[in-house]
Amino acid sequence: MLDQITPLILTLDEEDNIERVLARLDWAREIVVVDSGSSDATRSLLTRFANVRCIEHEFESHAAQWNYGLTETGIRTDWVLALDADYVLTGAFVEELRTLSPAADIAGYRAGFRYCVLGKVLRGTLYPPAIVLYRRTTGRYVQDGHTQRLQANGRIEGLQARILHDDRKPLARWLAAQVRYARLEADLLCTRSWREVGWPDRLRKLLVVMPPVAFIYCMVVAGGILDGRPGLYYALQRAVAEAVLSLLLVERKFAAARKNPP
Repeated sequence: MLDQITPLILTLDEEDNIERVLARLDWAREIVVVDSGSSDATRSLLTRFANVRCIEHEFESHAAQWNYGLTETGIRTDWVLALDADYVLTGAFVEELRTLSPAADIAGYRAGFRYCVLGKVLRGTLYPPAIVLYRRTTGRYVQDGHTQRLQANGRIEGLQARILHDDRKPLARWLAAQVRYARLEADLLCTRSWREVGWPDRLRKLLVVMPPVAFIYCMVVAGGILDGRPGLYYALQRAVAEAVLSLLLVERKFAAARKNPP
């Protein structure tokens, strides 16, 4: 089935990751990359891969950028493999793609992830599974907090092999991204009631609960304590990300109180 799949990747200053991702896509006849105006070496690195076609498009939102890549870049294959610029495929994953024979009512496939810290694969992760492979004509993205969600018209199956999430950008870049993401998540949470959200977001609405819960889960339940320093690093990352979101939610409560004093 590999010849029926076009990998689609979004990039913005991904020089620390993109070569490792593209090296595992040598089976693809064409890879479409939608770049949001990288100012580092990303564009130069893309030219090293003969099967890459890069289109620059101004970023509006994650959903809008994915939809642009899906519908406006001339992808012709029946299937699209949507990859973040830090998703590294394993040999087992590629082999599973090769042997797929989807029924007519299957619109896409969901994959799980193995999280990496500086190249070390961790035992567990909070990173959720996502639909990464889908029929080009059945999928469309909608914005959901800081990220996007694919709406696919049809049955979704699960893949057995997992993808490596291996982001090696500097910590300062990660911290800056968390602030941007947390603002979008805070905007979403403030528009939804307790009954409209799941338990993770209910804990976030309690403000002080989720940061320690995330740390304990990553260290104990996910086995981070057995991963040594990379496990600790990941647990601290998740706790910090949740703490940033809590701070922004508190900030919004202060703003609302100033607008509507008792």
